[in-house]
Amino acid sequence: MAIELLMPALSPTMTEGTLARWVKAEGEKVAIGDVIAEIETDKATMEVEAIEDGILGRILVPEGTHEIAVNTPIAIMVAEGETLPEAGAVNPQSSAPPSPVAQPATAPQGSAPASAPATTPAAPVGQAATGKRIVASPLARRVASQKGLDLSRIKGTGPNGRIVRRDVDNAAAQGRAAPVTVAAVAEAPASTSRTVPHSSMRKVIARRLSEAKSTIPHFYVSADVELDALLALRSQLNATSPDEGPDAFKLSVNDMLVKASAIALKRVPNVNASFTDQAMILHDNVDISIAVSIPDGLITPIVKHVDQKSLKQISQETKDLVKRARAGKLKPEEFQGGTFSISNMGMFGVRDFSAIINPPQAAILAIAAGKKQPVVKGNELAIATVMTVTLSVDHRVVDGAVAAEWLSAFRSVVESPLTLVL
Repeated sequence: MAIELLMPALSPTMTEGTLARWVKAEGEKVAIGDVIAEIETDKATMEVEAIEDGILGRILVPEGTHEIAVNTPIAIMVAEGETLPEAGAVNPQSSAPPSPVAQPATAPQGSAPASAPATTPAAPVGQAATGKRIVASPLARRVASQKGLDLSRIKGTGPNGRIVRRDVDNAAAQGRAAPVTVAAVAEAPASTSRTVPHSSMRKVIARRLSEAKSTIPHFYVSADVELDALLALRSQLNATSPDEGPDAFKLSVNDMLVKASAIALKRVPNVNASFTDQAMILHDNVDISIAVSIPDGLITPIVKHVDQKSLKQISQETKDLVKRARAGKLKPEEFQGGTFSISNMGMFGVRDFSAIINPPQAAILAIAAGKKQPVVKGNELAIATVMTVTLSVDHRVVDGAVAAEWLSAFRSVVESPLTLVL
């Protein structure tokens, strides 16, 4: 019996998505567990599996289509030997929508785009150096841009010669579609800008941050924190780690600051809270969201029960979460929720910054770079490694004195770091 395949909801917050690619073609046999399509959500590009055997009879939504509402029919499945019914005469999908596979279709590389070379601008991806428009899916354009490939040199195998992602992947694997050369650029029409359609993730980021900044009364508390004692402890602990094996670990400064935040949250629990119209919610668990930059935007994987974990456990779990976040392999429960957030841009040499609160949380800590500078200790001038941290707070939940108390507790833990291992 023919059924409609519906646009699946791949996360609790997903309301629409982009049909990035059809893996199966019309008329192709499909078995349970086969990947049918790739759906771009607000967090990653996920593979959708078939939940029963059959034939992909008709594709209703072409690949590359944006803003498809959840539960919109996208294709018709028929049994082998069954005649494809007329449009409108198909039963809705009676079983649960396909579930996403844990592995994403796309594995972005790196956490931030590299600086662009100071050369003459190249022709936009999706437009040949001669000015002739190239028909390609949005996902193919994005992957080609990331790989530095020239779409004009790739032959499309999609409908009407459309370039789809598999064409870009094949071209990259076979060494075709070399980057646009300077000579080709010289022939391109002059251009000073290009239009890059918003990804689903970028749309969600824009909406959530706009809502957070406009509806949450932010205020900010900053403090300078000396890092020398913590850096010394880190070196000592890392020296005890074996080079290889399951017990190997290498603590980062961020791992230790995550643990310090958790201890401060237990000492000042009113910051580990959320606001609702009816009441404030004080959380017993300390689940810390860590901001991770990925090519399409930002994602916040969560280290749960941080206060109950050792530095080694925090380090190993964080590395795993960050790796899977950048590969788009996180499960929804691994990035949705959390009771407090940390955004660390110290690796970029940032002096100080203020972060936007991640609702429904009440606070986020912005961590800048640690730098050696002169400080006064007693009546003596000395050199210390100092970083500036800024706590952004929801004033509906946390008052100024409480925010200052939390920041004082955090600084105390960082500057007397034995607390982290006791």
